Amino acid sequence: MSFSPLAAVKTDTFEPPNPQEFYQRFFGHGDWSFTRPMALFLVVGIVVCVYLVMTTRKAAIVPSKGQWITEQIYAPIRNGIAQDIIGTKEFLKYVPLLFALFCTLLLSNLMSVIPFFQFPPTGRVGFPIALTLFVYVTYQVIAFKRKGVIGYLKGLVPPGLPAWIRPMILVLEIITYFVTRPVTLALRLFGNMFAGHMLLLLFVTGGEFMIVHQSGFQYKIFGAGSFVLAAVMTIFEILIEFLQAYIFTLLAATYISDSIATEH
Repeated sequence: MSFSPLAAVKTDTFEPPNPQEFYQRFFGHGDWSFTRPMALFLVVGIVVCVYLVMTTRKAAIVPSKGQWITEQIYAPIRNGIAQDIIGTKEFLKYVPLLFALFCTLLLSNLMSVIPFFQFPPTGRVGFPIALTLFVYVTYQVIAFKRKGVIGYLKGLVPPGLPAWIRPMILVLEIITYFVTRPVTLALRLFGNMFAGHMLLLLFVTGGEFMIVHQSGFQYKIFGAGSFVLAAVMTIFEILIEFLQAYIFTLLAATYISDSIATEH
């Protein structure tokens, strides 16, 4: 199967892009298949690791261009997220995790608009779930180690509430901390990346179909307009990709901060 997004178009009738076309199996069967999103995520991991090592192994006071770029990404994560949210006392130990999350998510999201790749691995729900699970285990382990089981559960209920309402609040807070938070963290990232990419692809394939495979002059105009919208959507999609990487990292820091805090 071709990697080109135009493979979804036939000459007789227009068929909108099918999500299954991006889950191409390279080898293996069933649950043990190695697919295109897996290959792209592997590329992301290799690129992020190699780039960070190459730009920081000879770090200097006067930075090279590569080190300077890395520092421009690192500083907002360290100071704007980790330090501001987790606090100056304990934030440093969590900076590597948050920085690695942001870099991995950002490049994974940008795969949507990089030529020859053109699909974000985070548009496949398994990858947001895996990253969320990593964050989820991290902040839950921190909370249980610091507060213990009883202390953690007691801390979920704000002090000063009437006794009769505390059980209901406890149930709601348990659902929030153990179910709602991880589910929304994963689905927010997945939904934005998948929907944005499919919308962009629809404009491109629809424009190509109207210009190449339709004879009426009006179709040429509509097709050109579709390509213009695709260009505008590409810029908008890049902004969304940066924003989603930032939001995911921000929420991860917020959850870690809640696990460290002694009060609700």
